[in-house]
Amino acid sequence: MLIIPAIDIRGGKCVRLFQGDYRQETIYGEDPVEIARLWIAQGAGFLHLVDLDGARDGVPRNRETIRRILKIASIPVQIGGGIRTLAHIEDYLTFGASRIILGTAAYANPGFLAAACRRWPGQIAVDIAARGGKAAVSGWTEETPMAAFELAKNCESLGASWVIYTDILRDGAQQGINLESTRLLARALHIPVIASGGVSTIEDIVSLLPLEAEGVRGAIVGRALYAGTLDLREAIFLAERNQG
Repeated sequence: MLIIPAIDIRGGKCVRLFQGDYRQETIYGEDPVEIARLWIAQGAGFLHLVDLDGARDGVPRNRETIRRILKIASIPVQIGGGIRTLAHIEDYLTFGASRIILGTAAYANPGFLAAACRRWPGQIAVDIAARGGKAAVSGWTEETPMAAFELAKNCESLGASWVIYTDILRDGAQQGINLESTRLLARALHIPVIASGGVSTIEDIVSLLPLEAEGVRGAIVGRALYAGTLDLREAIFLAERNQG
């Protein structure tokens, strides 16, 4: 299972939100590029970048900062936030991104998702964020009437290669992954799932590892790394030992 550090970017800075609330922001670094260097030096095999301004506004806002990270990254990087056109996708892939994450666009414009999956097979993931079982979009600020699991299945049928599943109420709260919901989603899909939201300590990683057999192939970790309650090297070692 991949342990994937998250770098959330707002106003050019590395931040974390509490439960996706833009009013509850903690700044963890003035330069996200240096944060990326840190996680790479500690053994990360993949990075997760989110343009929070872009996610809320519907257009990339931190493009230059992301481009700088891609320039120095020696590992694969997945990017999300405000990506609503094929040109946005092509832009980031040209810069060097390995995987593109669609969120709002996957819900609002299924045709766009299908076209992206046809053009870049294997490189399109969807972010399924759930609040009370319902999918949330626009930087998680708007709840839709669609069940998160239904949206995930629709996205799989349109060609998505990965699903990133986040329980919003767990995100940034360090209360542990919603294991049951994550397990049920992974069982319902044929494509791999990346768990997100709630990792606090190494015990959370231990509890998540058995889900790898169900199709959960990665875990995104954020606040726990920045707050120091989880050591990245230890988490990676544990995950790699589980694979062995």
